[in-house]
Amino acid sequence: MKYKWLNKNNSDKLIIFFNGWGMDDLIISHLETGDYDVVVLYDYNDLNLDINFSEYQEKHVVAWSMGVMVATLFDFENIKTKTAICGTPFTVHNEFGIPEKIYRLTYKTFSEKTVQKFMERMFLQKPYLEKFTNRNIESLKTELEKMAEYKPNETYQYTKAIIPSDDLIIPTENQGNYWRNKTDITEIKSGHCPFGLFKSWSELIG
Repeated sequence: MKYKWLNKNNSDKLIIFFNGWGMDDLIISHLETGDYDVVVLYDYNDLNLDINFSEYQEKHVVAWSMGVMVATLFDFENIKTKTAICGTPFTVHNEFGIPEKIYRLTYKTFSEKTVQKFMERMFLQKPYLEKFTNRNIESLKTELEKMAEYKPNETYQYTKAIIPSDDLIIPTENQGNYWRNKTDITEIKSGHCPFGLFKSWSELIG
C-alpha cells in the first residue's frame, strides 16, 4: 500500500482516506483540508502500511468505493467517525457489491480501453477531471485481482454511509441492500465518483 500526505501541519486531528481501486491522489486533490491533517492511502496490491498515526488525538476514517472494504482491515485507535462513500465492505458480491459476473468479465477483458471506459462510467455527468490517476495499467490489473481475494472484517462498523443515486460501478441497489438498518445513510444525486460535489474534507466526515 502507498500513502501520500495531502496536508500535514501538526494538527491533532487527522482524516485517513482509503481511496478506491486504481486511484492515487488526483481525484480528491481539490478538497480543502481546513484544520485537519489528511493522508490518502491507495494501491492495494499489498496491505502493508508503514505509517504511525498514534500522535493524533482525533481520527476520522473516510473510505470510498473498494477502499470501504480495505478500511475494515485496519483497527486504528481513537477513531471518532467512519464514513463509507459509494461502497460496501464487500468488493465482489451479487447482493452487496459488484456482481461476480461483471467483476470477472472486467478482469478478463482488461485493457487501457476498458480502464478508460470504467473511469468514465464513474460519473453521472461530465467528469470534472480529464485524468484520473498517474498509476500504470499493470498495477491496476494486479490490484483488481488482489481486491477480489481480500475478505472484509464484518464486525467493523461505519458511522455513516453515503449512497449515490446512479452508481454504475457498485450498483446503488446493492449498496442500499447492505447499509439499510446498519448505519446512518445520506443519499446524494451522483454517480460512483461524488467528489466534484464537495469542496472540503469536513463535508465528508460522518
